[in-house]
Amino acid sequence: MKLTDLDVIITAPPAPGWGGRYWILVKLTTDTGIVGWGECYASSVGPAAMTHVIRDVFERYFLNENPENIERLFRRTYSSGFTQRPDLTVMGAFSGMEIACWDILGKDRDRPVYALLGGLMNERLRAYTYLYPLENHTISEFWTSPEMAAESALAAVEQGYTAIKFDPAGPYTMRGGHMPAMSDITQSVAFCKAIREAVGNKADLLFGTHGQFTTAGAIRLGQALETYSPLWFEEPTPPDNIEDMARVARTVRIPVATGERLTTKSEFAAVLRAGAAEILQPALGRAGGIWEMKKVAAIAECYNAQMAPHLYAGPIEWAANIHLAASIPNLLMIETIDTPFHKVLIKNHLRVEQGFVIPPTAPGLGIEVDEALARMNPFDGKGLHLQMQDAPCDYVNGNSFEGGAPPKH
Repeated sequence: MKLTDLDVIITAPPAPGWGGRYWILVKLTTDTGIVGWGECYASSVGPAAMTHVIRDVFERYFLNENPENIERLFRRTYSSGFTQRPDLTVMGAFSGMEIACWDILGKDRDRPVYALLGGLMNERLRAYTYLYPLENHTISEFWTSPEMAAESALAAVEQGYTAIKFDPAGPYTMRGGHMPAMSDITQSVAFCKAIREAVGNKADLLFGTHGQFTTAGAIRLGQALETYSPLWFEEPTPPDNIEDMARVARTVRIPVATGERLTTKSEFAAVLRAGAAEILQPALGRAGGIWEMKKVAAIAECYNAQMAPHLYAGPIEWAANIHLAASIPNLLMIETIDTPFHKVLIKNHLRVEQGFVIPPTAPGLGIEVDEALARMNPFDGKGLHLQMQDAPCDYVNGNSFEGGAPPKH
């Protein structure tokens, strides 16, 4: 069996765009007629340029290769251009196609992907959700309203979720880490207080920060939140200095989680060696794919650390997360985005049931992609999947981070 064809589809979820401005879907076909699907997570270049990167990587390393040779494919791509070091863009291209190879292998062997990764370890996967506005909420007001966040959190708990993530401490600026405004700290505390009062002990609070603070600023914020005992403090400092994050982890009494912007075992292992985080959040469409993150999970076991695969993308990356999560012993939970468009794009083959995901038993990733629907929703914008803002932190008027991608205009 050999890989013979590649197709790349850029599809845009409808407004308000939870999951990003666009999703990069890859379709691989073998000479035996088997089709596999994968997804490349957000890249630092636009989708048109990323399509060229994906095609280049495919033609150099995947074309006419047996899809079961995952290790060979990884080593050839990782070493491309005399690098042998982590590269977000190249590994993003690889990751989506690697996921598609696993989908092919599962279909070829008539087994779910997790069965090829050591078998089923977890029969139910604890899921968490980001807090999104309810139908009665005004979206622009939601991100600075502890009361609306509490209502959304309670609604999630009523659906069965036992963990909820929120992110009231923006902004994310291209300047790197900043000292949070006192209003940011006050607002973050108000969110934790309101949500904790609404859900009691029925759900863990997952505090998202996504790398926007200086080390001192992250420590100030984290210590202010300790009273509410969040389960994690997500990426409190930028990902480019691991020792800074380790200083936060040593000082704040909240477990640090990180990994959305990391790629390959080398970067995750460095985080564990430094003691910078105890919870790893790989985005499988960027981090190196399923097999590479299976290795990371094994390394994390040696440090008594847990895995919580990240999702701010489409349902194909979610499917990959599910199969990895089903196969590892040190799973904490997985992120979900449960929107109508996510569901219909894979024809409702994966679902959250009372706050848990049941791993599918169908071959491959266990999904059926609605290719026509994906092509009917092309991306026609100019922005990247996610972007940092140019304006600095506002110490006078306050700050707001509007989660997700903005509505189309």
